[in-house]
Amino acid sequence: VQLVESGGGLVQFGGSLRLSCAASGIIFSVSAMAWYRQSPGKQRELVAHITGGGVANYADSVKGRFTISRDNARNTVHLQMNSPKPEDTAVYYCNTGSNSGSSYYPRDYWGQGTQVTVSS
Repeated sequence: VQLVESGGGLVQFGGSLRLSCAASGIIFSVSAMAWYRQSPGKQRELVAHITGGGVANYADSVKGRFTISRDNARNTVHLQMNSPKPEDTAVYYCNTGSNSGSSYYPRDYWGQGTQVTVSS
């Protein structure tokens, strides 16, 4: 399994940024996918996840601002970050796992992450 994140960078408060994750080694169309993030001194936290069929769930902290989507033809999952805040600054990681209802269960496969820095 290989997960390769891209699209991070420096973004201004209130701007927008789109992260992408290319997956291989899995049957992507039936795999639940997720975005996590980790900032210094904090635990890695689940940001959003999406089922193979496209049903999405979000952490309360990003609901209404971030959108997770997937392109099953390209084995890619995206995270559209609108109106980011300085507290969204973190390394963002892609993950593949399974879900049951609104719960997500990660598998221990992680990409290298992509740094997102939101300036105030």
